[in-house]
Amino acid sequence: MSSTHEVTNQVPPLVGHDTAQDPALLAAVEREGAGWALDEISALGRLGGSEEAQEWGRLAERVPPVLRTHDRYGHRVDEVDYVPAYHSLMTTAVEHGLHAAPWADDRPGAHVARAAKFLAWNVDAGHGCPISMTYAAVPALRMAPDLAATYEPLLTSATYDPGLRVPGGKAGLIAGMSMTEKQGGSDVRANTTQAVPQTDGSWRLTGHKWFTSAPMSDLFLALAQAPGGLSCFLVPRVLPDGSLNPMRLMRLKDKLGNKSNASAEIEYDGAAAWLVGEEGRGVRTIVEMVNLTRLDCTLGTASGMRLATVTAVHHARHRSAFGRHLVDQPLMRNVLADLVVESEAATTVAMRLAGATDRAVRGDLDEASFRRLGLAVSKYWVCKRGPAHAGEAMECLGGNGYVEESGMPRIYRELPLLSIWEGSGNVAALDALRAIGREPESLERFFAEVELAAGADHRLDDAISLVKKELSDGAELELRARRIVEQLALVLQGSLLVQHAPSAVADAFCASRLGRDWGGALGTLPPGLDLDAILERAYVDLA
Repeated sequence: MSSTHEVTNQVPPLVGHDTAQDPALLAAVEREGAGWALDEISALGRLGGSEEAQEWGRLAERVPPVLRTHDRYGHRVDEVDYVPAYHSLMTTAVEHGLHAAPWADDRPGAHVARAAKFLAWNVDAGHGCPISMTYAAVPALRMAPDLAATYEPLLTSATYDPGLRVPGGKAGLIAGMSMTEKQGGSDVRANTTQAVPQTDGSWRLTGHKWFTSAPMSDLFLALAQAPGGLSCFLVPRVLPDGSLNPMRLMRLKDKLGNKSNASAEIEYDGAAAWLVGEEGRGVRTIVEMVNLTRLDCTLGTASGMRLATVTAVHHARHRSAFGRHLVDQPLMRNVLADLVVESEAATTVAMRLAGATDRAVRGDLDEASFRRLGLAVSKYWVCKRGPAHAGEAMECLGGNGYVEESGMPRIYRELPLLSIWEGSGNVAALDALRAIGREPESLERFFAEVELAAGADHRLDDAISLVKKELSDGAELELRARRIVEQLALVLQGSLLVQHAPSAVADAFCASRLGRDWGGALGTLPPGLDLDAILERAYVDLA
């Protein structure tokens, strides 16, 4: 073979490692009460780092789902076909309890264990959407006890059972959401889908939904206008008699990313539905569902950040330029360390919120109050940081990172979605202000949490004082919403890192994000930090 075909200075594939071997993640699992699940989390992490699972993720994204509206004879079927790799991903996620399993698990920390697995199982983001919606559907469904008694055991089942069949006859169910419409996305009260009551206690829905993710799900929670106002309904794909509910899949969205997951426009043509919660209280019914999917947006972003960071650091440890490995080049070390700090801050706050969720669903009112504001500000900020973080990580690989085979473009395409889903930046920021105004105890609990680290770092103390001053000024709050919410998110992350992270990570975060000794881009950390200790947090060993 010609010498021009010799391959040198290339990086070994990032396969054969445990994706759960993240020191920040594992420490948080113990701290938040799910240490009993460490073996389960590691088992899933080893599968996530395997060549087989990574190939599933690649194929599911490269061969996206296809809509079939009719069969060969002209009958309406409204089916979406997926490649086998997608079903392998879904099977793994369900068998490992990433869906609604915690709702059937009485052990303290069950929601924390599930969150850690969601973070570690980062081989494909698209199938995480139906997994997340299934998780979030259960508390809303419990507003209709009879429906919950029928469907909750199947939603929490550890069996993935795809295909359009009567829900009650399946071994396990997946749930979806059908909320937004073309005339108003975030403003769901502008919905025009109509719900008409029937004499048998069911309802009939007629209208057009603009985004219905995972349309092959078995059940959907949908919003529609009933005579008493906007209400929430359970809509099955297949009716008890085996016939298809008239939910017409009009087209699949051609999206920037999230390619493995189908998102459809749906027309309800008198579709059968059952009321969930009180008529006219639809938004109130789905509030907890929205909160749980926002938690997963934060977890998903932290997962993408960790994958991007590990990929960049792995590349830099094996790639040489100008006589040294990239990881030994001072400026590259600054960039990589900054990526690690951002990733660790995201993971730490996401897992703290998972712990708050676990305790809130078990009746801890203080944790519920803290989560109300903590989740709103963290969903805004962590998800907002994701795309910039992915872009910088991609650049660490140079031109190699821009090539699909590196996996970096997939990460880059996925992360903007998580900032948009369940309320884009403005919606999330305004929701945080709403929480402060309507539930002042949430702000009290938030600062009680943040001030657990009071006195440990003057930069954190100064940042807390600054955001309190911002909040005390009631002028033009909406105009300043992003500024205020960003500051709240940063002091929460800073407090958690000061309490729980190695001093090198906490020092770097406080110096840059809180002390503002930082530039406008990642990789502008000040001198004097312990970059060696920071970078070691992202080292992985291959089998």
